[in-house]
Amino acid sequence: MREIVLDTETTGFEPSEGDRIVEIGAVELIGHVSTGRTYHQYINPQRSMPQAAFEVHGLGDEFLANKPVFKDIAQDFLDFIGDAKLVIHNAAFDMKFLNAELGWIDRPLLPMDQALDTLAIARRRFPGSPASLDALCRRFGIDNSSRTLHGALLDSEILAEVYLELIGGRQPDFGLATASGVKSSDAGSADWKPAPRAQALPSRLTEKEIAAHSYFVDQLGGDVIWKKMSS
Repeated sequence: MREIVLDTETTGFEPSEGDRIVEIGAVELIGHVSTGRTYHQYINPQRSMPQAAFEVHGLGDEFLANKPVFKDIAQDFLDFIGDAKLVIHNAAFDMKFLNAELGWIDRPLLPMDQALDTLAIARRRFPGSPASLDALCRRFGIDNSSRTLHGALLDSEILAEVYLELIGGRQPDFGLATASGVKSSDAGSADWKPAPRAQALPSRLTEKEIAAHSYFVDQLGGDVIWKKMSS
């Protein structure tokens, strides 16, 4: 399953009032694993940057003056996202701007059901709790210290980590044919067994924890099943 984690930066809040997209960042996931492929583009909004927006993302008129306009990057952007599910924090906002930009150049609009809103997921999982990207980073222990200003690609990369936590935790690649050298067909057979470790892993329990557990089990009496299993 291919997904694109996406973020935009804009000149304001309402395309109907003349606001435009100034940056798009996107990260590709396949099977909930980042592939390393990204899309990043600054865009000339063909209007001046309001001070309030500049203070959010730091993208000013001089920097954006020589960047391409949206119609010149639209095809590359559409080619990158394809028909993948778009994972967006507050999806209604970004989709509103993307479809406004596409509409202005007579391109087909993106269907709203192509977007998956991580803000809505977070509010369902943690009702009444802050659900901003920064708040979710704090909740999941994700390092966002480099996020001094909003940036579309950086925010997409952070959101990808947040999204994987929201849907149940970051998962490893379960391919069995890599480091161990075991073929997937062998690993799936009924009589396959993993090779023993060359050296047993050290216990993580402290002496105090072992003693406390032994005392607890002793208090349960002589017929406790734990003693039978560990004898």
